[in-house]
Amino acid sequence: MAGRKIRNMEEFAEVSGISRPTVSKYFHDPDSVRKSTRARIETALEQYDYRPNIFAINQNRKLTKNIGIVVPYLADPVFAEFARKLELLVSGAGFRTILLSSHGGTRQEVENLESLRAIKPAGVLLAPLGRASDRRALEAFAKSVPTVLFDSNISGIGEAFVGHDNSQATSLICEYLCRTGGPPAFFEMRTPSNPNAYRRRQTYCEVMEGLGHEPHLIQVEGEGWDFERIGMEQGIKLIEQHRLPMDTVLCSNDRLAIGLLAAAYSKGLRVGRGPGTAMRIAGHDDHPFSRFTCPPLTTVSHDYTAIAECSVDRLFKLIENGQRAENRDEIRFDGRLLMRQSA
Repeated sequence: MAGRKIRNMEEFAEVSGISRPTVSKYFHDPDSVRKSTRARIETALEQYDYRPNIFAINQNRKLTKNIGIVVPYLADPVFAEFARKLELLVSGAGFRTILLSSHGGTRQEVENLESLRAIKPAGVLLAPLGRASDRRALEAFAKSVPTVLFDSNISGIGEAFVGHDNSQATSLICEYLCRTGGPPAFFEMRTPSNPNAYRRRQTYCEVMEGLGHEPHLIQVEGEGWDFERIGMEQGIKLIEQHRLPMDTVLCSNDRLAIGLLAAAYSKGLRVGRGPGTAMRIAGHDDHPFSRFTCPPLTTVSHDYTAIAECSVDRLFKLIENGQRAENRDEIRFDGRLLMRQSA
């Protein structure tokens, strides 16, 4: 291994067993990392005879130490969790984070990007609104500032996309629900705010047809990001009007599922598995509160840590290389089934 030619900082981080952000932080300021970490890095430098491109590092020091993080709706606990992990990784590498929420609005998203452009950030981690985004504005921004998209993808924008494999995860929970009980209906907003909902709907239909079941879409009215309220209010109407086509319901996201759980409780319906239960309810995302609902919500989880780490690594690679990527990568991480008491 010692004879291996190390071409860049990414490869050096791999062979040294130290995270790329920490290695980057060391090369910017050796005293900024712990003594034990510094000793490991310096031992690896001798072992692999690696010398970083000092010219590139000095050039990058001319950049601001600001990294922008833009999310669609910070009050959504899923995006709050992503933001928390991203902030810790970015600040741990010696950069400052500027966290902005688009509050679900196209104009606000554009204004956020213009505000960031004005301070010349070293790079930006962007979870766009999706279909509600101003594509031209996002394209122009990503051409002028190193940008990595996470969570929601808009093809062709940014140097890379890192996110959740919605197709794999939706297939996983659909197959589980069919295997353990009646096939599910799919509960969603007629016009979803989160762009990942469209992929989940499409996959649900494909999986149901593949398993020999007729897909049943329950599309309710509602706009914006107040998913729990929409799930509860529309769920109560469905239950009162006897319009639920089956006893198992897969919700497009956990927040809608939490609202539907509240609707079932208010109408005296017991949710869960086994004797005495009236219906099963499942969600998608592993909302940070989903394990504390009553009953705890069956769902599929994002790999929040892997998505955050990969997004930051991709952005730092762009910053350190000082040049744009030749090809735009799209990296998706599998979801994980969490079987709880609701389904």
